[in-house]
Amino acid sequence: MDQAPPTTGTYVCHGITWANGEPRLVLAPVSDGSLVHAEVMGRRLSYQVSGTGRWCTGRYRFADRVRVEAVACPGRAPAETGAQCAACIAKDEFRFAHRSHSGGHVPDALAAYMAQPHWLYLATFADGTTKVGTAAEPRGRSRLDEQGALVATYLAKSPDGRTVRFIEDALTHRLGLTQTVRAAAKLKALAGLRDLAPARAAHDRQLDRAAGALAEMDVPAVPEPWTPPSQGDLLRSPCTDRVLYPHDPREGEHGLKVLSCVGSQVLAVLDGDDLPCLLDLGALKGCRITFGPQFSSPAAAVQSALF
Repeated sequence: MDQAPPTTGTYVCHGITWANGEPRLVLAPVSDGSLVHAEVMGRRLSYQVSGTGRWCTGRYRFADRVRVEAVACPGRAPAETGAQCAACIAKDEFRFAHRSHSGGHVPDALAAYMAQPHWLYLATFADGTTKVGTAAEPRGRSRLDEQGALVATYLAKSPDGRTVRFIEDALTHRLGLTQTVRAAAKLKALAGLRDLAPARAAHDRQLDRAAGALAEMDVPAVPEPWTPPSQGDLLRSPCTDRVLYPHDPREGEHGLKVLSCVGSQVLAVLDGDDLPCLLDLGALKGCRITFGPQFSSPAAAVQSALF
């Protein structure tokens, strides 16, 4: 269920989702119970990180033939490999999706999921880096919203997930387009954003190259621009003064109010300060955090991200 951020209680943070068109924290109560989806826009987040370990963020299960849903780790166990414990890894059939087109194991539920239409997209970030990616049709919108891009285009529609991943790999091989962009690079690029034009120009160049490569492969290109969510308008504005958040959000206590959100990157103001700070709430994935109105970010000297 959707709610405001908790005012009390301890949770394992699963990161940020845009599944319903709004950025929300996904939280698993440490004692028991279902996942909580907490809105962040315009809300005050006041929390303290408990310890330094990383905790299992559960797994995905197939809700039906075309949708997957997140499930909390039953034992709220420490993470062992990546973001999961061994038990959740063993039950996570969706983990085979990215190898399903190259001879990897494909469970029946995953095969049914992969049989639905998928989109191929290009997403360009604030520093001009462009990645190629794929999304199942029900996730076509939220997948791009979660990327944290400035500009993006749905480039082609494939009848199934296996075919679209072959096309994705072909564009990476032919054009050198990456399939991943690190969160730290996205944050750094947004911090230095001064002008939207270079990113848009970079996107147009890669879009032309990708369309040409698809034509050579006899894959019809049907470009459709992605419309960025309005929740990110302020953060995408190069005229907005901002500073990098001077603390590690994965340690200690914090208190901030979110003004704007792009992917998992947020622009927020601290208690008693009007100058917005830029930080990545996605960094909280796997952290055990305790909410409470008493928590506040410590005072610290900050350095402007727009020199």
